[in-house]
Amino acid sequence: MRKSIENLAGRKFTGGRRIANRGRRKFEIDRYPNEAIAGPTDIVTRRTRGGNVKAAFKFAEFANVIDPATHKAVKSKITKVAKNPANRDYERRGVVSKGALIETEAGTALVTSRPGQTGVVNAVLVKQ
Repeated sequence: MRKSIENLAGRKFTGGRRIANRGRRKFEIDRYPNEAIAGPTDIVTRRTRGGNVKAAFKFAEFANVIDPATHKAVKSKITKVAKNPANRDYERRGVVSKGALIETEAGTALVTSRPGQTGVVNAVLVKQ
């Protein structure tokens, strides 16, 4: 079931019911979140508003890791999600989202992109 962004049939501050005078518009319908999980790469494409296409990770295997000291980027394999401050459940399930700390072959890195939205994992090395 798709959920909606806007609550058309809200209630009055007194608690009384308000009946919506129209149904949902297509642009008001939300979709389920696409949560990128660390694993063998799998990309899904979704049609967005205006007929555009959004490529998003279902599973992410590699990350573009930037070393702030040398300003060099290297493609590195994601081994595990160390910490995800967005959600404890994401941490347990290994979901890669913006702000997550991931263990890579290059070291611990902080994710700066939105893999579920853009289809790419960009990260910056963190000093330990």
